[in-house]
Amino acid sequence: MIDKQQRFEELHPDVFFLTSEQPTQLADFLRQCGWIVADEAVQRIEKPGEGNMNYVLRVGTDRQSFIVKQSRPWVEKYPQLDAPIERIIVEAQFYDALSEVAGLQSYIPALKGFKAQHFMMAVEDLGEASDFTNNYKKSEQITPAELADLIQFISGLHQVSIGQLQVPFPDNQALKTLNAEHIFNYPYLEDNGFDLDTVQPGLQTLATTYKKDETLKKKIQKLGEVYLGEGGTLLHGDYYPGSWLRTAKGTRIIDPEFAYVGCAEFDLGVLVAHLRMAQTDDAVIRAGLEAYDLTTRTFDHALFAGFCGAEILRRIIGLAQLPLDLTLEEKEHLLLWAAASVLNPETNPYLTGLPEKDSVPSIDKKE
Repeated sequence: MIDKQQRFEELHPDVFFLTSEQPTQLADFLRQCGWIVADEAVQRIEKPGEGNMNYVLRVGTDRQSFIVKQSRPWVEKYPQLDAPIERIIVEAQFYDALSEVAGLQSYIPALKGFKAQHFMMAVEDLGEASDFTNNYKKSEQITPAELADLIQFISGLHQVSIGQLQVPFPDNQALKTLNAEHIFNYPYLEDNGFDLDTVQPGLQTLATTYKKDETLKKKIQKLGEVYLGEGGTLLHGDYYPGSWLRTAKGTRIIDPEFAYVGCAEFDLGVLVAHLRMAQTDDAVIRAGLEAYDLTTRTFDHALFAGFCGAEILRRIIGLAQLPLDLTLEEKEHLLLWAAASVLNPETNPYLTGLPEKDSVPSIDKKE
C-alpha cells in the first residue's frame, strides 16, 4: 500500500509535504516561507490534535509558537475519501476577510502566512485548548455564556457585506459537492457499505425507516439543491462543536474550510442540530438564539428547520459519526424529531414566526 507521503508526492511532485517526521526539512521550509528567521531554532513539533479534514502541526521555536496546516487531496481522518486540495485557500481567505472586521477578529486565529502553491498556511497558536465535543456527554453542558459567544460570532459573520470584501470569496463548489453527498445522499442509500450496527447495535435497523422514506428523501434532496445553489451570506459552513474551541482567552472559531456564500439558515440549522444532539437545555437554546441579529434580514424558517433536521439525520445514520452519549431509544426519538423538522418545519420550535426569505424560496414553495 502506498503511504501518504508517496501518494501525495506522486500527485504533487513540486509541493512540500508537511510531516513531523522530517524536522530538519520542515525547519528549512519555514525559513524559506519567512515564517521563522535564519537563526531561529525549531525546538518542538507536535500535533495539537487530530484533524478531520487537514494535517495540522504545532511548531515551537526559541521565539514563538504557531500552527501550520496543510490540505491534502483526501480527507485526513478518512484518507480513502478524496477531497479538493484547494480547500485551504478558502480557509485562508476566510481568516483574511475577517481579520479587520470589528467584533469578529478576536474570535479567530490570526493568519501568519499562506503559501497557496504548497496548500499550506500558518496561523496563531491559540495555546492549550479543547473543542466543544465533550458537550455531547450528558454530564457536560455548554454554558449560556459560551452559547452567547457562538451566537455573537455567527450573527456578526452573517452581517459581513460580501460586496465589500477586497477579494471575491471563492464559491468552494468542489468541497460543497463532497459535503452535499455526505449530508443529503449517502445516509439514505440502503446499501452504502457502512454497517451502522458497528456504531451501535440496532442502529442499522433503526436507520432503515429513513432510508426507505421516499417523501423524506425528496425533501432532503431539495435541501441539497438549495445548499449547492447560491446565496448572499458568508457562512462558516461547518459550525459545530468540533470547530469551536475553549481557550484561556475565551471561545474561538476554527476550521472554516467549508465556508461559502450561501443561506444563513444552513449555519443556524447546523448549530441548533448539534445543540439538540448534545442535549442542551431547551431554554438555553432559545435564550441564545434571541441574540441572533435578524434586524437586517428576512429568514426562512422552513429552510432552517430542514437543514436542522437533515444535519441530525446524517450525523446519526451517516458516515460522519459523533461521540454522542445517547441510547438507541434516545437516538430513535431524536431521529423522529429531525424527520418531522424536515417534513413539517412548523414543528421545529426555534426561530418561528419569522418572515420567509424572498431571495431563496422555501423548499415547500419549490414543490
